[in-house]
Amino acid sequence: MKPSLQFRLSQHLALTPQLQQSIRLLQLSTLELHQEVEQMLEQNPFLEPEEEFSPLETAATAEFERQRNERVSTEDSGADREGGTGEAETPALDTAELGTTERDDWENGTERDDFDGIRETPSRQGEDDDYDPLERNAVSISLQEHLRQQLGGTRLSAKDMAAVDILIESLNEDGYLADSLEDIALSLLPEGADEDTREELLSTLRCALGWLQNLEPVGVGAANLSECLVLQLRMLPVSEARQVAILICQHHLELLARRDTKKLMAATGADEAMIKAAQGLIVTLEPKPGRAFTRAEANIIVPDVIVQKSGRGWKVVLNPDVMPKLRINDLYAQALRSTRSPRGTAATESHTALSSRLQEARWFVKNIQQRFDTILRVSNAIVERQKNFFTHGEIAMKPLVLREIADELGLHESTISRVTTAKYMNTPFGTFELKYFFGSSLNTEAGGNASSTAVRALIKQLVSAENPKKPLSDSQLSNMLEEQGIQVARRTVAKYREALKIAPANLRKAL
Repeated sequence: MKPSLQFRLSQHLALTPQLQQSIRLLQLSTLELHQEVEQMLEQNPFLEPEEEFSPLETAATAEFERQRNERVSTEDSGADREGGTGEAETPALDTAELGTTERDDWENGTERDDFDGIRETPSRQGEDDDYDPLERNAVSISLQEHLRQQLGGTRLSAKDMAAVDILIESLNEDGYLADSLEDIALSLLPEGADEDTREELLSTLRCALGWLQNLEPVGVGAANLSECLVLQLRMLPVSEARQVAILICQHHLELLARRDTKKLMAATGADEAMIKAAQGLIVTLEPKPGRAFTRAEANIIVPDVIVQKSGRGWKVVLNPDVMPKLRINDLYAQALRSTRSPRGTAATESHTALSSRLQEARWFVKNIQQRFDTILRVSNAIVERQKNFFTHGEIAMKPLVLREIADELGLHESTISRVTTAKYMNTPFGTFELKYFFGSSLNTEAGGNASSTAVRALIKQLVSAENPKKPLSDSQLSNMLEEQGIQVARRTVAKYREALKIAPANLRKAL
């Protein structure tokens, strides 16, 4: 075959490293972004955090330095004139003032790093009106620490103490044993252990479990919900209702969940009044004993943007707390620019690598700024489309799809999807993910469209206002929505109800 040259034209999209980084940063959540920033600060010497000080702080620091320099110079000159005897005549540092400053710093928490984890002093809570409850939660002890503190008052042997500690470490955040005693024993035994050793270890763990389940909070160390409730019921005063409640929790929780009073009466032999009394005891119990020790800040969402009232409209601002404050190290960058291209292969490669690092740092700062600019643009477009929501709540939400925002801003639909995922907006009605403001449309009798979010809010209102003894079925909810001009099928109502975590009508019926 005779060789020949051919020309072929084709189009393809080449993603530069800068564009790839921009796309990746855009889809990161706030937590992931801060982790990325920390990693970049460790790797790139040209990046440094930008420490921002207010003019008042800067002036105070400068004044402090000036006064300190004056004191030092005065003391030095006085010592020279008096031959070392002028210390009594020179203005000494005001120790009373220093003590006040140190005490203020202590109360403001600037020098409590080693003590916050030990205890919370009552005096501080009473003196500081601006005390942050999140700070108290941050220094509160965990469930495991709380249980170990109680063990300190017992007279257990070292062996039993170690066994209880092993079980404490096996608790999940709800206070339940994550693994069975058999699995825990198996993980502790060495390979080739005989049956007698296994039984001895199991016996020790069972004894330790008894000690654990006698600690506060009651119900901790249970294997399941049934055992957790029974442990709490046994701590209540003896009564017939308590016995019926224990029987229900042990064998008939499913009937209780279905609120099947007739079958509960047949299974327990109790009358309807006794079943209601037993249910009254059960609803006072805590199904998750470790709930009180769960760190609240782990469930707190920090918004990326904040919506504020501005005149008759609304203004969107970026949350400064989530914006990384970075800058290029001017000293290193200036040194690299002032250095001419060195001679020699090794020196040239080193200079090229440093130049690449400097360019990488500039790209990173620029891409982070572009990320927040895009989030702000999309948020402004959402607020403009959903003005009624910020005045009247979710029931006034309008239908909105990603394509509408993409066309308005001249961005791709996938970019809008990345921006609205794991990004949150603080509103007068709470903090919501940006995706929350998008919803499909449903037809109305007037020929318009209603947002699915507004329909869900309306369903929630109807259910909250229903008669507990005669809860509304999905068909009834569909009919009531149709009376208001919104055409929603029964299956769609059921889907929205499940999304709202609302139980079916038979489970919402009061006993």
